[in-house]
Amino acid sequence: MSRKTRFLSIKSLFVWVVMAITTLALVLATSISLITQISSYKKELIDEVNIYAELISRNATSSIQFDDNLTEEENLKGLSVAEFIENVHIYKIDQVDSKEQLTFFASYNKSGIAPITAMYDRIDELATPKLTGSLFEVIRPIRANDRTLGYVYLRSSARALDELTLNSVLISVSVLVVTIIACFILTLSLQRAITDPIGQLVNLVQRISRQKDYSGRADKTSIKELDILADSFNDMLERTQEHMQGQAEAENEQRRLQASLEEKVNQRTTALKEANQELIQTLEKLHQFQRQMVQNEKMASLGDMVAGVAHEVNTPIGLGVTASTMMLDRLNSLEKEFEGKSLKASTLSKFIAEGQENLNIIYRNLNRAAELISSFKQVAVDQSSENSRVFSFAQLMDEILLSMRPKLKKLHHNINLHCADDLFIETKAGPINQIMINLIMNSIIHGFEFVDTGQIDIYIEMVGEGKISIVYKDNGKGIPEHLRKRIFDPFVTTKRGQGGSGLGMHLVYNLVTQALNGSISITSEESQGVEFQIIFPVKRIDTDEVAKSS
Repeated sequence: MSRKTRFLSIKSLFVWVVMAITTLALVLATSISLITQISSYKKELIDEVNIYAELISRNATSSIQFDDNLTEEENLKGLSVAEFIENVHIYKIDQVDSKEQLTFFASYNKSGIAPITAMYDRIDELATPKLTGSLFEVIRPIRANDRTLGYVYLRSSARALDELTLNSVLISVSVLVVTIIACFILTLSLQRAITDPIGQLVNLVQRISRQKDYSGRADKTSIKELDILADSFNDMLERTQEHMQGQAEAENEQRRLQASLEEKVNQRTTALKEANQELIQTLEKLHQFQRQMVQNEKMASLGDMVAGVAHEVNTPIGLGVTASTMMLDRLNSLEKEFEGKSLKASTLSKFIAEGQENLNIIYRNLNRAAELISSFKQVAVDQSSENSRVFSFAQLMDEILLSMRPKLKKLHHNINLHCADDLFIETKAGPINQIMINLIMNSIIHGFEFVDTGQIDIYIEMVGEGKISIVYKDNGKGIPEHLRKRIFDPFVTTKRGQGGSGLGMHLVYNLVTQALNGSISITSEESQGVEFQIIFPVKRIDTDEVAKSS
């Protein structure tokens, strides 16, 4: 699905950037100027209100002292000349029962303005002039001889402040709009002076691109930088024109050479096809031989296991046969004594004790043989099967180690398994059997060649989503670098001529990558042991599902 890309032209970008910066600067300057003017108007009005309040306070001192409210009423009428003053109250402090109490003394109300209630409860609040909507309010104390005689409440209109503010805003906005328009006109003129030469150069480039005609040249401009660009572009066109002429001559020469080479190529191609056919036939025979060798390696491994397990099973069966034979002999002796009526209680008690011991021996050894045969049967089935099944990984490893016990019991190597008992998965068990057996045997034969007591650690855990990791480590002699790079190649072995086929690790690699669809990596240094990490996809099964299926 195509996606349209939005491009900005230099013309629009130039105009927008210049106008944006200019507008932002003008708006900021106008805003700061307006804020400063409004603050100045407000301060002047507050100062004027404070002056009138202070004058009224001083004039009312004598009237309060002589308790002459009529004179004070007459004095307050003179405030009519101050059109912004709407209401004035004078409160007097009287002593009532040794307590100070405010009483209304005199007032002034501007013509057309209704009287207001006394502000006894706002003495402290209005000690500082307060602007509420379009009204200024302030209260000043009336003092004489360091004693407060009362208070003056003055209420004035702030309409003058609103008018001044509105006028300032209108003037500032008008100046701002005119300035922006003038700036826009100047920007357009400057933009044309810069972008027109660039547009001419773009048209020239497009014409050259369409017509492949490199003889055109850019015109001179009145702007220094653009003039330098035009000169450089003209130089580039001249060099390109020379290069194109040289390339045309070279192409003609190439055509002549190509005509003479075609015949030689045809001859070599025919010979190469014949050689490739022979190589394919040889490679097919090699693959057949390799597959046969890998199959022989599998069967040889299974044969060794069969021989070892058969030998291992003979021991418990032999012990069971010996114990049963001894039991039969004791039973015949007991039968004779019983028929001859010479059977004693001590003899019967001894027979019972020996019988219990022999039966326990028979049971333990037969059970051991059954476990060995069961483990061998499962391992043998897994090795010959490519079908997926659900199994416990820990139990599978126990069966593998049990089937290898005939070879392991003669050695003193330690194999430590680190795997959770509740790890149930669904995958192919056969390839895992063959992989683990080959890795263990590889450590025994090669890694622990001159080591009496080696150690193998196998770590098994789920990683990521639906993948299992097998980390196999031993502390053997490690693998040299030159051999480590080729360890998974067929027929690579250090036991050439000593029974080593060199297919063990190649078989492991094929089983991991092809049968299990996984990956295998190796880390090793000489005298530092070896570490294999195998990762392949599996399906993890919850223990509840395993319990239901069983």
